[in-house]
Amino acid sequence: MQTYDASLFKRVKVDQSASEVIDAPAYSYWRSVMTQFFSKKSTFFWLFILVGIVLMSFIYPIFSRYNFNDVSNINDFSLRYLSPSAKYWFGTDKTGQSLFDGVWFGARNSILISVIATFINLLVGVIIGGLWGVSKSFDRIMLEVYNVITNIPALLIIIVLTYSMGAGFWNLIFAMCITGWLGTAYFIRVQILRYRDLDYNLASRTLGTPTHKIVTKNILPQLISVIVTSASQMLPAFISYEAFLSYFGLGLPLTEPSLGRLISTYSSNLTTNAYLFWIPLAVLILVSLALFIVGQNLADASDPRSHR
Repeated sequence: MQTYDASLFKRVKVDQSASEVIDAPAYSYWRSVMTQFFSKKSTFFWLFILVGIVLMSFIYPIFSRYNFNDVSNINDFSLRYLSPSAKYWFGTDKTGQSLFDGVWFGARNSILISVIATFINLLVGVIIGGLWGVSKSFDRIMLEVYNVITNIPALLIIIVLTYSMGAGFWNLIFAMCITGWLGTAYFIRVQILRYRDLDYNLASRTLGTPTHKIVTKNILPQLISVIVTSASQMLPAFISYEAFLSYFGLGLPLTEPSLGRLISTYSSNLTTNAYLFWIPLAVLILVSLALFIVGQNLADASDPRSHR
């Protein structure tokens, strides 16, 4: 029989509280979202472009005296149609105005319209979608409304409304929001129908939890990625709508610059002094792509199933 040296061992006391401690790393949802978000190389590139465009659009106009309708230099031929240079980075137009100033003033208006319209549509869409998913009587009414309105192209509705109300900043936003929320509301309704009868929600309902708390506390937090996805699609879409409508004179007033207005104004320079047309168009494409790609990356990162 083998013997052992008792001096080599030490008796350990039983810690009753140790069984209550969760031996697992702390999990933070938003920390995990940010980790996933910045793990993609494309995020840094497009986020840098997006932040740069947004900062220039909202900070530079504060210090610039640009006036879209200023023609005081139109008779100064030395300032007309100057190609991009160190002094005039984006060149000048036929009135001698700097295109660099015009682009950032226009981008500011386009981004503002897109952000405000997206916020309103998301807010209304989430609220209506939440009610739509839990109320059977409301569901019957909204399905009929959805079936009628979705058969009409959204752009056609916006064109008719802006044409009838007239060009204007808030008129354009109103036209974009009158039916823009419907798609988001329907999508939220479908997701709520998927989640509302799961076991833990049935248990909550059995225990007497009010329906609105089940929706706001149990279901909507799981739909963050869905909501972010909708936002990432709306933002570039509304910028495109504004550019399209302004190109045909239906968006902002003729006195207000926007990327669409600049593209429309300088479309006649497509063959001569083409930089006047292509630079605003390039900024429009860059901001639309940046908003979409950054939004999609954030939507993917906000999906808990993608977290390790």
